[in-house]
Amino acid sequence: MSSKSPSPVIRAFFDEPTNTISYLVSDPVTRRAAVIDPVLDYDHRDGSVDVRSVEAMLKAAADDGLTIEWALETHAHADHLSGAPYIKAKTGAKIGIGEHIKDVQKIFRPVFNAQDLRTDGSDFDHLFVDGETFRIGDLTVEALYTPGHTPADLSYKIGDAVFVGDTLFMPDYGTARADFPGGDANQLYRSIHRLLALPPETRLFMCHDYKAPGRDDYAWETTVQAQRDGNVHVKAGVTEDQFVAMRTARDATLSAPTLLLPSIQVNMRAGHFPKAQQNGVHYLMLPVHAKPGAEAGIA
Repeated sequence: MSSKSPSPVIRAFFDEPTNTISYLVSDPVTRRAAVIDPVLDYDHRDGSVDVRSVEAMLKAAADDGLTIEWALETHAHADHLSGAPYIKAKTGAKIGIGEHIKDVQKIFRPVFNAQDLRTDGSDFDHLFVDGETFRIGDLTVEALYTPGHTPADLSYKIGDAVFVGDTLFMPDYGTARADFPGGDANQLYRSIHRLLALPPETRLFMCHDYKAPGRDDYAWETTVQAQRDGNVHVKAGVTEDQFVAMRTARDATLSAPTLLLPSIQVNMRAGHFPKAQQNGVHYLMLPVHAKPGAEAGIA
């Protein structure tokens, strides 16, 4: 990538209910912009949907005179629903994600018996391939394939900044889980080291933060050098085998995210809910699996 690409203007929006950070990224010259990993406000207790989070991003863009051209997803999130369709409806922005979303769709289509779901990625406006570049005004964006957390994770390099999705967390918190269907801890290790091979001053922006023990404030920006020096899971000297053993053991202790089932159903459809039924209501599937000995309880 050319070093002449301007530095992007970055505004972060933190959604505490899902611990998600969304970003409004703009070119200071042309005022063209993208949103990355926008959140739809969804209350799992009653199925209600709100758009206050995406409206806050749209207001910020309007206040700054920005034109939003892209809604970019780093992956099909398992912990929040995407606000990308609302962004698209309000601005005409295109929704983009990595080409391996097709693998995620193929994995989860039978899980939810989603007969309406196409598995060619065509619900999205654009599928990025590894190394592909595109423009946001005068900014050059490079798509970096960083699988492991899921088969479809993509990081976006924009100037001196990289938006890493769930591949990395802050150095004091470590790395993302790799036990979702299609996840792979070996791939995750290699993807992390692809990012850590970038220039040390490169800024890295997280998609989530949960406050590491001993830290009082949320944080989501760090650097390649800080990750190399201090990431508790992959700092210098940690081998791939050591990382995989740690990640596998740690993942075995983790509960499923609260919004896993609704998130996957919606996000694999580019943020759209399944089609409304005859009564005009949208429904989400809830697969039920009986634990050994409990089969009679669901008969």
